[in-house]
Formats: sequence, C-alpha cells, structure tokens
Amino acid sequence: MTVQQHATMPMVLVYEDDPGFPPQVHMPVPHPVPHLDSRPFPMAIADPAPQPDGAGPGTEAFRYWVAADGLSRAGQTWGPLVPAGTRWHASVGSALTAHLDAGDDLNAFYDRKGLWFFRHTVAGVTVAACESTEVVAHETGHAILDALRPQLFNTASAETAALHEAFGDISALLTSLRLESLRVAVLAETQGDLELSSRVSRMAEQLGAAIRNGHPNAVDADCLRNLANSFFYRDPVQLPPSGPANTLSSEPHSFSRVFSGAFLKVVAGIFRQQDLQDQAGLARAAEIAGQLLVDAAVAAPVVAAYYAQLAGHMIAADQRRNGGLYGQALRSAFIRHGILSLEAAASLTEPEVTRRAAGIDESMPGGADDDGLADVTVHGAPYGVTQPVTLSAPAGERRFGIAGSDPAGGSLRPADPERVATSYLEDLFRRGRVHVPAEHRSAAAFVDDSPSRIKTHEIAPSTTGAGLALIRRGFD
Repeated sequence: MTVQQHATMPMVLVYEDDPGFPPQVHMPVPHPVPHLDSRPFPMAIADPAPQPDGAGPGTEAFRYWVAADGLSRAGQTWGPLVPAGTRWHASVGSALTAHLDAGDDLNAFYDRKGLWFFRHTVAGVTVAACESTEVVAHETGHAILDALRPQLFNTASAETAALHEAFGDISALLTSLRLESLRVAVLAETQGDLELSSRVSRMAEQLGAAIRNGHPNAVDADCLRNLANSFFYRDPVQLPPSGPANTLSSEPHSFSRVFSGAFLKVVAGIFRQQDLQDQAGLARAAEIAGQLLVDAAVAAPVVAAYYAQLAGHMIAADQRRNGGLYGQALRSAFIRHGILSLEAAASLTEPEVTRRAAGIDESMPGGADDDGLADVTVHGAPYGVTQPVTLSAPAGERRFGIAGSDPAGGSLRPADPERVATSYLEDLFRRGRVHVPAEHRSAAAFVDDSPSRIKTHEIAPSTTGAGLALIRRGFD
C-alpha cells in the first residue's frame, strides 16, 4: 500500500535528519513525494525513481527517497535567500545530479560534476551517506556556495576551504529547521536555549559513529561535528595540519567549527529577539540568519582572515535589511568565537558600516572563478614535484579593516596571501590529500598513494601559463 496522507498526495518514508545511532535511533516519518526540478536549484538523482510504496530503512527505494527529500528541502531552504539569477556553477550543468552508491567508503563529496555518496558496512550495519538528510544537505551546501561564490573553490586558503565546510553544516542545520517537528523537538530538548547541543546541532550521528568505530578520536563523541561548540579563532597558518576532534587544526572540517559554532549562536541570538520564542519564531530566526549569511557570502572579498570579513558583511547586511536590529547578537557571537576582536567589533559602528557598505552589491552572485585571486608560484622541489607550482592566493581588497582576536589580547595581523597559500599547500601534502601524477614527480617524491585517502586536490598542467598548478578536485 502506498503511504498516503490522503488520496491525492502520495507519501514516502524518510528520515527527518539522520538515521541516528543507538541509543538515539530516529524513526522514519511520512513526507510528501519530493520534487527535484524546482528553481533556482534543479536537481536529479542518477538512479531511476522507485515507486512511492512506503519502502523502509535498508532498501534502495528508501535511500532514494531520503536523498530526494534532503535535496529538495535543501533547495527550498536556500532558493528564497539567494539573489535572482543564481544558478549552479557552469561545470555542474542545468541540474545537480546525485549519485547514491559511489563506492565503498564512509564519505560523500561535491566535485562540480555532481554529488557522490558512499556507503560502508560497520559492525553489520550498512552506513549509506545518502540515508542521512544532514549529509545530503551538507554536500548540497557546497554546491550552493559554489554557485554564489565560485572563487572559493580553488582558493589556496585554509580559511576559505573551512568556510565551505561550515556552510555545508549550516545548510544541514537550516534544512532541519525547515521542519516544524524538528523545531518543536529542539526547543523541548534545549528548553529554548538554542546554544546548547541538540538534535539539529549534532551533525551526522550515524556516520560519526561509524567513523569512530575505526578512528576513536577523529570525530566527536556523539556525532560527526557539533555546532554547539566553543572553539576560538586562531590564524590557521599557525595551527597544526590535523589533530583529534577535541582540538582545533587547520584541516578544513576542524577549522569550520569556529564559524559554524558562531552561526548557531547567531541563530540563538536572533531567536531571543523574536516576539514569541516558539517554533514559528525559530523558523523566522533561521531564515534571517541564513539570509545574512548569503548576503555576506556574495559580497565579502576573498582575503586572508576571511572569517572576519564575512562577519563584517553579515553585520552590514543586517544594517541594510533590518536597520541593525540584530547587530548585538551578531557581534556577540563573533566575539565569543574570536572571529572578531573586541576592537574590531567596536569599530563596526552604524556610521562606519553604512559608509563602508556603500559600494556593496549583494545582488550579483557568481563571477569568474579567479576574481579576487592572485597567482603565487612556488618551487616544486620541496614537495617532490618536478616543476614550479602555481597557487590561487586570496588577494581581494578588504572592505572592513577588521581581524580576529589574538588570544593574548587585541587583533591578529592577517598573514599575507603568499604565506596563506603556501601554508595551505604544505598542509595538503602533510595530510596526503594531493594527487601528483607520476610524470610530475621528482626522485624525492613522497606522495601518499593510499587508496583509502581521498585526494581533494591534484597537481596538473597550468591552464593559464607555464608549469603546473594546484587544482581542487572536490570537497569531501
């Protein structure tokens, strides 16, 4: 029998956010059959659509409908917030295509060709990434941000890469908060204090548990990552390239938690200012915060200390849209995570923000892939590469003269673009994330060829000049 709400609306069983992991297992619920062709973000699934016959967990039909529901909801979350004319990156094509069984791994990624979801059996349980709406919405978030700001895809910067990961987790958060049932649940769980850990702040509980099974310190104790955190900004140039989940490193997923943690506090602060602290007020707060983030992502120049510029542009967007109503909530969240120093936040007065924001155009997404970037060429020999390597360094002009907090007090001085780019390249090699074809390897090459380690980047012939270049393959 078809699961139906009534005779004219076919329904399918889906997870609202994630399968969960014992003892916090989540039950499937009926949702209307999702539509994937909505503008401005049409999507598709590579596999043919099964019948909406109420198939349950563990079946391919169920996985299809969970993924379709997640894709549809993510598109509905961001669609109303982006500027008119926003469309997928040209390399994606007219529709973003999801591949639900891309191979044996505990992973998922976006690569400008589509979304790729893997699966792996752990302790007798098949963990399929496409079966988590949070994972689906996270990967869709990468594609959304790529549509808004394609320059970030190839930027050689730990901070811009981390913003991509933060945007993915924020995409999962906002997609969950579209559902009234989850808004009610999180308000009950946190007793209205949205800064606390909750079902919607804990990302990908099942995938996190599966990874933890083999790598106990690689993820949080109860999920993959938690937006309810207190990680404090450091210049990623000064951080180690990797570390256990309870420490901060320059690895993009790790460093993303600084910004996503601040964003959760932004939502919480805006929520506290709503007339009613109920589920409808939470929906409104999530929408306002999402809109401010979109405005900032479109307008903020690609620079070193990128987080601070995004924070400044969110404050400017609030001034323009809301008369600065939520400025205190924004400043507080960014100060608490060190994204803005105290003096930086204090400098963002209403007159200063109005003056600096006069030339901001938040209606023009996209642009050329290299806008605001500068080529930096480094010797290949230190990396076991036969020729010089060109990197795309963040070199935009800062609109706001602000920076993050120095833990010792005052503001940090942002690293120069060349230092940012070369530090990023070195960290990629130290994490074994760069594919170097045999013909470009020197006798001293030390490339990690482990088949279990996804390569996010590759060394390839430069398309703009002589020599080689660092090119991103995708976000995992």
